[in-house]
Amino acid sequence: MKYMLLIYSDPAEGPEYGTPEFEKMMAGYFSANEKMKADGVLCDGEGLQGIETATSLRIRDGKVETMDGPFAETREHLGGYYVVDVPDLDAALKYAELIPTAHDGTIEVRPLMDYNPAG
Repeated sequence: MKYMLLIYSDPAEGPEYGTPEFEKMMAGYFSANEKMKADGVLCDGEGLQGIETATSLRIRDGKVETMDGPFAETREHLGGYYVVDVPDLDAALKYAELIPTAHDGTIEVRPLMDYNPAG
């Protein structure tokens, strides 16, 4: 079953780009990537650009509305994701623990819908 590991963090809380702390955090991400690849569970994963680059879209009463930034006003922002293919939730949680942001942010673990089940 495929799970999406959504990475949420408060940008004000993370290490600043270019600092030794940032490099240490990134080494943790590289290590998580390598473990997921070696175990054959990694389907996809990327970081996202900052919320200042986001555009939200919605349709209300037949009219398309767009707005800059994310729709929700929250302290934690979606910063990236992984998609893993694992047997169950417990396995997905094991891989979510590898993500460095789990220490100061939140990793939301969600199963993906399977619209084409085998059998």
